[in-house]
Amino acid sequence: MKKVMIAGGLLGFLIGVTFGLVQGSAWPSILWRASVATLVAGMLMRWWGNFLVASLQASHIERHTASAALSPSPSPAHAIPSLKHSVKH
Repeated sequence: MKKVMIAGGLLGFLIGVTFGLVQGSAWPSILWRASVATLVAGMLMRWWGNFLVASLQASHIERHTASAALSPSPSPAHAIPSLKHSVKH
């Protein structure tokens, strides 16, 4: 998750610097805006990363339960073949 947040911060910093240069702002203003953009983009990427991981985990669990519901459960006689022969009537 740290890598996602760092990538978001780097992306936010680059966007902040680019917008500051396009506007023709002074360097202190550019760095201030880029720092704020870094914070916001890092937090948004952390939220998005957590949301993505939670969604993928939910999808995996849902797929696992669906496949378990579709597969027939083995009967006890099929699960342990030696039981069938050891039971005497």
